Amino acid sequence: LPTGEATTGKLPFKLRIQEVARDIAEYCGFSEGMTYSFESPKVFDKLRIPEDNVLRQVITISNPLGEDYSIMRTSTLNGMLSSLATNYNRRNKNVKLYELAKIYLAADDVNELPDERVEFTLGAFGSVDFYSMKGVIEEFLEKIGMKKKPTYDAKAGIPFLHPGRQADVYYADKKIGYIGELHPDVADTYSIGERTYIVVID
Repeated sequence: LPTGEATTGKLPFKLRIQEVARDIAEYCGFSEGMTYSFESPKVFDKLRIPEDNVLRQVITISNPLGEDYSIMRTSTLNGMLSSLATNYNRRNKNVKLYELAKIYLAADDVNELPDERVEFTLGAFGSVDFYSMKGVIEEFLEKIGMKKKPTYDAKAGIPFLHPGRQADVYYADKKIGYIGELHPDVADTYSIGERTYIVVID
């Protein structure tokens, strides 16, 4: 008979990191949201993203259900803001959502497959502020073994975030995401009448 050794089954590294992200988010009072990977090209204008921005380099679906589902998303933000807007319009007071979702970054060669990256996105309004969102980032990084303190660069220049309340997040000199308050014009576009805070970690 063939012989073998029994080994303990465990999740792959990537899924273990996602499991920690879920645990931290839920411990901090966030609920999981799930949104579509298909989007409309109009979302870039809603988010005030410039014409020459890399996020506009999209993968177009060859047989879409309609224009609203005609491209693969390059950012998780539209889905998150749409979910927050739905909650705001239903008069929910304190809303905290998170999502672990893929984005699809087009390769330079059209025949190449896209770069599929998982982003950890947090969105909240109500009893939340910049520093409580920052605390979630630091708690998450520490729990996955990234023990150094992240640094924040306030000169991020992100068009959909408030110019004076935003920062790129760096860990060991590598940009890993961003944090900030939603730009008032973008909040108006999505009909969210409260200060809204966003975190995205790659």
